[in-house]
Amino acid sequence: MLPSRAVRVFAVALLAVLVGTLLQAAPAQAAQRTVQGGRLDWGIKSSFQRYVTGPIAGGSWSLTGGAATFGGSQFRFHSASGSYDPDTGAFESGFLGGVRFTGHRKADGSYELDLTISRPTVRISGGRGTLHVDMVSRSRSTGKVTSTAQVAFAALNLSGIGMKGGSSPVRLNNVPATLTAQGAKAFAGYYAAGTPLDPVTLSADLAAARQPKPSQAPTKKTGPDRAPGVFRDAAVDWGVRRTFREYVSGPVAEGRWALSGGAQDGGALFRFPGGKGTYDAGEQVLDAAFAGAVRFTGRQLDLTLAHVRVRVRAGKGTLSADVTAAGRTDTAVPLIAFSAVDFTPKNGLARLTETPATLTEGGAKAFGGMYEAGTAMDPVSLAVAVGPKAHLPALPDLGSDAQPAPKPTGRPATTDTTTTTTAPAPAAAGSSSGTGTYIAVGAAVFAAAAAGVLYAVRRRRTSQN
Repeated sequence: MLPSRAVRVFAVALLAVLVGTLLQAAPAQAAQRTVQGGRLDWGIKSSFQRYVTGPIAGGSWSLTGGAATFGGSQFRFHSASGSYDPDTGAFESGFLGGVRFTGHRKADGSYELDLTISRPTVRISGGRGTLHVDMVSRSRSTGKVTSTAQVAFAALNLSGIGMKGGSSPVRLNNVPATLTAQGAKAFAGYYAAGTPLDPVTLSADLAAARQPKPSQAPTKKTGPDRAPGVFRDAAVDWGVRRTFREYVSGPVAEGRWALSGGAQDGGALFRFPGGKGTYDAGEQVLDAAFAGAVRFTGRQLDLTLAHVRVRVRAGKGTLSADVTAAGRTDTAVPLIAFSAVDFTPKNGLARLTETPATLTEGGAKAFGGMYEAGTAMDPVSLAVAVGPKAHLPALPDLGSDAQPAPKPTGRPATTDTTTTTTAPAPAAAGSSSGTGTYIAVGAAVFAAAAAGVLYAVRRRRTSQN
């Protein structure tokens, strides 16, 4: 019996060594990923929008903080930032921008209905999701204004959504939302807790792992590399017209827009970058051409604006572009006029911010008579970097999936909820999925060792008999 007992003790010791080795060899859990860039589309509650702008409230809504509109009744919030854990599925991302609703105007010019919703944040953990927002609202009964930061406004229904193991971008489409008790209170009592809200759609990019920067030998400065009057960089931001974008992506045109040539979508505006030309700071004269194009398509609509050019002289500015419509291209069509009274550089940057713009005669023709000359268009922002340390203003970041194809309105909301891709990304070194590989290999090694021990036990028993 003694030899057999010794063998059993050896087997137990061998198992302990193998388990300890496996635990040390198994890689750590995958690190959290940083959310950097993306957008959230949400109508809050479409019936509330109609009530505010209808004959009873006689009000309106306005956008703040770079928020935009998308489709017939959705607001687009931008510049996602937060974190995502692919192992647990925990997700948190905040977005910028807001919308203010006003209605029931009183004799003193104030509003009985005055409510602002901004900075939506989606938090998901343990299979439960909540939408938080900053709210400023006026009580319907007392008129007292209350400001609440990041109130838990809506509960998100995540049924059927697998948040684990995703890759970039993280997408949630048409997630059902219901008003919480805290949200009902912050909503100035217009709706009771449990009231269905508009579904939430978001797309959030995950930042790539940082790579070490290669060392570079210092370069010798050889003096200015541009002629006098030639600026270093420039960009012009213009959203064309908000209602035109809503028409394009809404239920009437059921269309979309596409950017090319380096143009960027900032939600409420399009950025045409890479400006080249000349600028005279003393005379405040600019003549610049910009890269990029935007094409609007939809029912009976195909309009392209390209080769954008801006001229500023004597405190006035003009934005022109090549216009392609109905198979014909007209070059250098003056589209809008704007004021440029003070366009002197400050800290190396000459800048106009959201300057009002009006449609020209050429612009009215370019839009097929949809708007008359003199119609207010979206404001223009212009930035010209003339100093070596000046940087252009940051553009609202909508992420890599800025504009999915709009779904026709008038249909029941669907629970089209997905995260990232249908299959998780391949596991990298150090990810949790590698643990299974180590365990499988360890099991095979242990099985072989156990078989060896069993063989030794049987052989010893046979020799004793």
